[in-house]
Parts: sequence; structure tokens; C-alpha cells
Amino acid sequence: MNKVELILTICNRGFADAIMETAKQNGARGGTILHARGSAMGEVSKFFGITILPEKDILMIVTKAETKVAIMKGIVEAHGVKTPAHGLCLSIPVEDAIGFNF
Repeated sequence: MNKVELILTICNRGFADAIMETAKQNGARGGTILHARGSAMGEVSKFFGITILPEKDILMIVTKAETKVAIMKGIVEAHGVKTPAHGLCLSIPVEDAIGFNF
């Protein structure tokens, strides 16, 4: 099996669908969106002048290692921390994966 990576993107609630479209344009085949809540104190917090909202979306995208960088760059350029989505992106190597059709 090819090397596989899990890309996690955490963003403000409501931006997950747009980010998923960007990921698909950069090589992702699909993903899973989870709804989450940040642990910031109160409804709205400020961190270094950036407003942080507690309601979040998390995108999980499993992809081949060779497409990971293009997908992550596309997401961060269009939806990174300097945008209203405030997207943060990271990847984790996947040791074993069953059922994926790349």
C-alpha cells in the first residue's frame, strides 16, 4: 500500500464546505467534517488581536502522501489564519488503512 497521511483542518464553524471544495481542487477525493467546540473562555476570546470563536469544524482528509502538500497549501492559502475561516492545518502519518480506494 502507498504511504497514507491524515490531514486535519480546524476552522471556524461554517467554512468546512468551502475548505473541502478547495481540498478537492488540489487533489483530495473527499473527507469527513466534524462539528466541535473550542476551549476558549467565554463566547469570544482574543489572542494576539485575533478573534477566536468557540464553534469549530474539523475536516479529516485521508490522502496519499504525495498529494498531501498540495492539498495543505491550497487550504492554507485560501482559508488560513488571516481569513475569516481562521483555518489551521496539520498532517499525521497513517500507519495502517483499510477500505480506502486511492
